[in-house]
Amino acid sequence: MLKLSGGIHADAVVNDAKVWVLDRRVFQQIMMRTGLQRLEDNINFLRSVPLLTELSNEVLAKIADVLEVEFYPVGAHIIRQGASGDTFFIISGGSVKVTQRLPGRRDEDEIRTLQRGDYFGEQALLKEDCRTASVIAMHPGVECLTLDRDSFIQLIGDLSELHEKDYGDESRGLSRPSSSGSIYSDSEQEFDYIRLDDLDVIATLGVGGFGRVELVQYMYDKTQTFALKCLKKQHIVDTQQQEHVYSEKNIMIACRSPFISRLYRTFRDSKYVYMLLEACLGGEVWTILRDRGCFDDNTTRFVTSCVVEAFEYLHARGIIYRDLKPENLLLDTQGYVKLVDFGFSKRLGYSSKTWTFCGTPEYVAPEIILNKGHDRAVDYWSLGVLMHELLTGTPPFTAADPMKTYNLILKGIDMVDFPRHITRAAQSLIKRLCRDAPSERLGYQRGGIQDIKKHK
Repeated sequence: MLKLSGGIHADAVVNDAKVWVLDRRVFQQIMMRTGLQRLEDNINFLRSVPLLTELSNEVLAKIADVLEVEFYPVGAHIIRQGASGDTFFIISGGSVKVTQRLPGRRDEDEIRTLQRGDYFGEQALLKEDCRTASVIAMHPGVECLTLDRDSFIQLIGDLSELHEKDYGDESRGLSRPSSSGSIYSDSEQEFDYIRLDDLDVIATLGVGGFGRVELVQYMYDKTQTFALKCLKKQHIVDTQQQEHVYSEKNIMIACRSPFISRLYRTFRDSKYVYMLLEACLGGEVWTILRDRGCFDDNTTRFVTSCVVEAFEYLHARGIIYRDLKPENLLLDTQGYVKLVDFGFSKRLGYSSKTWTFCGTPEYVAPEIILNKGHDRAVDYWSLGVLMHELLTGTPPFTAADPMKTYNLILKGIDMVDFPRHITRAAQSLIKRLCRDAPSERLGYQRGGIQDIKKHK
């Protein structure tokens, strides 16, 4: 399954055999289509409930994402009259009969039959519900989508708050100012007078398979220095990265946050695509971490806080980052941390998901590995992984090859032994960020990213 998700290759020696073959891209397309259809069906189920009908698509999508599937065999009592309950049910397959015992009578009378798309127990989302009737599964059994009140309140809050709460919208985010930066239509015009030939190379900052990054200077004003990222066109085509490069350019050119490296403009010639970037001359967080071995609590808190500010800015605009790691964190001349390298970032609707398998093996979230579809919750997972690496020098999930790393990730954060020097508060935050279920992660619940900022 992991090979289908991530394209991992492994060799094995077996006897002569016949095997069925499923191409990874076909598998991912199937998973994406079925995931989208399931999400759409669940939203439509929820929209039919009068108690929820006025909620926005964003809120309904969050609820739909945490619905649990339960199967009840024929004759099973799903709820019993007189019992207390805190669970809401939607029938997704099969049918049930509703029975009720009237005062003074021993036998229960059948009131009605409910089919696929019907629901019951919705009052349990408001308060502890005393069931007024029994619901029994009919032949050949029934499948229900369930939601308990605690999960509902933890993720969404009280129903009375929902109509007043702003859950964000990427179109509003793109147009409104923010305390940590804003987006301007003239962002690409700030240095539009600079031509590629006007730049003198001072030094090479880095070299990789994609090309290189040069420290350059504007020849007519020596005080203006930039980082020039030179991407080989042929490499982009060979690795089919055209869409990623285009997305990186569009997202970075629009971002104006003190915690995100600026992209001022782009150039191109016959061999390269060039990105004129803000020069962050304080170095890589990864290099400093390697030299020191690990960071103390205060340094880790500072680096993490800068990343949280960057995530708050991006998520308010419907952008997920998906490539957090120390190598992608640079320091400016004042020592503040900035996110760089937006090759895996994607603009996503607030209630949407994507199915692309991407990221550094040690940092990918379980839902990416399992190809369940993912959203901004993967950034909160990676934040917990980053914290662990900053405090210890290594990620919590690491092995000799990616396959083993993915298996460790799927076993979960509770299987990780934390070194003694990590404080209880730091452990708590890491574990709450790295919950297996996206809906349980700090930052993704009703308090949003403020929950991370307030954690003590």
